[in-house]
Amino acid sequence: MCETKPHIAFFIGSFGGGGIERITAHLAHSFVKSGIKIDLVLNRAESPHLWRMPTEARIIDLKQSRLSMSLLGLVQYLRQERPLALLAADHYLNELALLAGRIARVPTRIVVAEHNQLSQSTRKAGKLKARLAPLFARFLYPWADGILAVSHGVANDLAHTAALPAGRIQTIYNPVITPEILASAQEPVDHSWFNTQGVPVILGVGKLEVQKDFPNLIRAFAKVRQTKQAKLIILGWGPDRSKLEVLVKELGLEADVDLPGYVQNPYAYMARASVFALSSAWEGLPTVLIEAMALGTPVVSTNCESGPAEILADGKYGYLTPVGNSEDLADAILQVLSGNAKPIDLNWLDQFGLETSTQKYLGVLGIA
Repeated sequence: MCETKPHIAFFIGSFGGGGIERITAHLAHSFVKSGIKIDLVLNRAESPHLWRMPTEARIIDLKQSRLSMSLLGLVQYLRQERPLALLAADHYLNELALLAGRIARVPTRIVVAEHNQLSQSTRKAGKLKARLAPLFARFLYPWADGILAVSHGVANDLAHTAALPAGRIQTIYNPVITPEILASAQEPVDHSWFNTQGVPVILGVGKLEVQKDFPNLIRAFAKVRQTKQAKLIILGWGPDRSKLEVLVKELGLEADVDLPGYVQNPYAYMARASVFALSSAWEGLPTVLIEAMALGTPVVSTNCESGPAEILADGKYGYLTPVGNSEDLADAILQVLSGNAKPIDLNWLDQFGLETSTQKYLGVLGIA
């Protein structure tokens, strides 16, 4: 008799180019190699980034323009397909997944993962539903068969903000370091600044939004330029692009700062940068910081909640600076450019590897 493959579903609103999508793709590839059937459930499947998923994955399109309209379709999917487990990995997706699981009344394990600090996301949000998120989490998360957090800081914050028992939340670091990243880093970069001898390039990567606080990085770079010739590249897209362009112009940095937008292969940039800088006001577990370290690039970071201190072993493997302090961030960048980078122990990075993370996820999802 032929043994049936275990069946796992990922629930993602729309498959963009962000960190959660990359992590989902890493896990999906690893699960497929382990002989697991994969579904990717989307409220809409129109995305240029689906190439990241394994070809064996089935794309389930709920055909809803708004995430909130996906509940009925998700219930129908669970009742018809009955996967062994459904993994959701964003706060509002988590709530929808838990509601769908309760309505569908199927044996599917519903596992939810928090990738950011709920308290910070709520505090910065303008919409009423975002401010009510802790209340929804307090009510809905006890229904989950597994609650995951991507860092101990996120786990502690979730327990406190949503009044959940800390013992119900398990921390699993993101599966960041993969053979594909290391291979992609070897590809050529089509940017002239990497061909300028003797001029270091500082790199930032992330969505151009409040959380990443790129104005802090740009102001820090302006202070670096007062001391040393350098260039700054910030990869990413987002709503704050025009504001950042205005700031660059105000500081007279047009010739030294470039915002190329989203690039398909940021790893080639990371591998060639002299410094990787994370300027965030808050994080969950900043995967780009881990990726840069894995590629051997010296890193500096704000000591935001949460993630950077865990990743950098409280500053052992990279400089940590106060949130929003461009003076200290500039000083850290100059320390690296002056030859005082902190060496990275590659054994420390094993905990962020794909194999380690995959085995932990499979355990939570109910696969031995």
